[in-house]
Amino acid sequence: MSDREAEVLVAVQTALAKPPAVRAARMLSFFGEHGAGWVAVGVAGWLVDRRRRPEWTVATTSVVAAHATSIVVKRLVRRRRPHHAGVQVLAGTPSKLSFPSSHATSTTAAAIAYGALTNQPLAPLLVPPMAISRLVLGVHYPTDVLAGAVLGAVVARGVRRAVWGRR
Repeated sequence: MSDREAEVLVAVQTALAKPPAVRAARMLSFFGEHGAGWVAVGVAGWLVDRRRRPEWTVATTSVVAAHATSIVVKRLVRRRRPHHAGVQVLAGTPSKLSFPSSHATSTTAAAIAYGALTNQPLAPLLVPPMAISRLVLGVHYPTDVLAGAVLGAVVARGVRRAVWGRR
């Protein structure tokens, strides 16, 4: 970890890692684990919105594809999670690998895919809380969440374009 990233992570935790924020971050962490919460949203959309089931299928597939891609990148890069005297790790993780943040990846993919489907600007509402939660919990570096958001956007747009073209 660069000294600058450690400083940013410590600063975020110092400013935000208070009990209510940590509780909220842990809830987001649970919801986003393996992209499961976002997949559940897609399945619910598929069940409720019969007319647009194909679109919900593609959007939900985007989330799954983004999460899977983040796992592959994580295993290739093999960056270790934060380990610094000033960083408190406030949540468990399924692996010791950090780059990119799979939570940020799947959340961004969901925000873009479901936002396109519902014609709602979801990314500004959904991505920042999830990204910041990963820093509050001390389980990711700032570049992990940034890279995860970029990866999620690229995969969501790529899946949509591959299936629907420029539609």
